[in-house]
Amino acid sequence: MSEQTPPILPGSPVRVVNPGDMYYGFQGQVQRLTDGRAAVLFEGGNWDKLVTFALKDLALADATTK
Repeated sequence: MSEQTPPILPGSPVRVVNPGDMYYGFQGQVQRLTDGRAAVLFEGGNWDKLVTFALKDLALADATTK
């Protein structure tokens, strides 16, 4: 049997996996999903940023690492 990866849902920790994206390697939390796109919140130091990505550019990340 093949093992399926869990779906990306609001609240999921994700990592940007598109090497052509300026946020490549960044990890954030999904805030909302609409039409195959996800709004991801990045928090770090003195800045917070909400950026929208196509779902194909994201992968589930380990919730214990930042």
